[in-house]
Amino acid sequence: MKLDHTFTVAAAPDDAWKLFHDLGRVAPCMPGAVLDTLDGDSFTGRVKVKIGAVQMSYRGEGTVTREEAARSMRLDLSGSETRGAGTASATVTATLAAGPDGTRVHVRTDLDITGRPAQFGRGIMTEVGDRLVQQFADRLEDLLRADPGAGPEPVAAGAEPEAVDLGAAALPVLLRKAVVPATAALLALLLARAVRRRSRG
Repeated sequence: MKLDHTFTVAAAPDDAWKLFHDLGRVAPCMPGAVLDTLDGDSFTGRVKVKIGAVQMSYRGEGTVTREEAARSMRLDLSGSETRGAGTASATVTATLAAGPDGTRVHVRTDLDITGRPAQFGRGIMTEVGDRLVQQFADRLEDLLRADPGAGPEPVAAGAEPEAVDLGAAALPVLLRKAVVPATAALLALLLARAVRRRSRG
């Protein structure tokens, strides 16, 4: 499944690109994620998501490669559920470019996921991704506005990440998709009642 997202942060491209070199500061901006170890261009971490009352925790690893001239960063990620058979792997490429309001970041994700989150189709996953990427962008912009030497509060070793609610993110999409068939069903019901009343009359 290929997903594309774009957002803009109010910062100069050089400043944003410098921040993207520091995974220790950027990773906590991603909802539901905790970075456990970072060794050069390799890292491990955890992600927690929930769908309704069901929570799933993933533990995984990844590597990062950068193209300085293009201001492009590629993440190769893989993980699996800590208590389940679900797996997830992704290649995420973020490219930074100058924009009229700061730095435009284009994120392309090639995602392969199994287990319960796979029940969402591409359309819903795209809109859920939009919401998560927007949260990431907001936190990233807050970080860029802060003292350059500061970062998010460090996560204590062994601390659990805060679960990101995929169900809540998907609900508005599901409701919108349900509006048309629900309206059609309501109109059909009203029409059937009108026909019955006319036939009785």
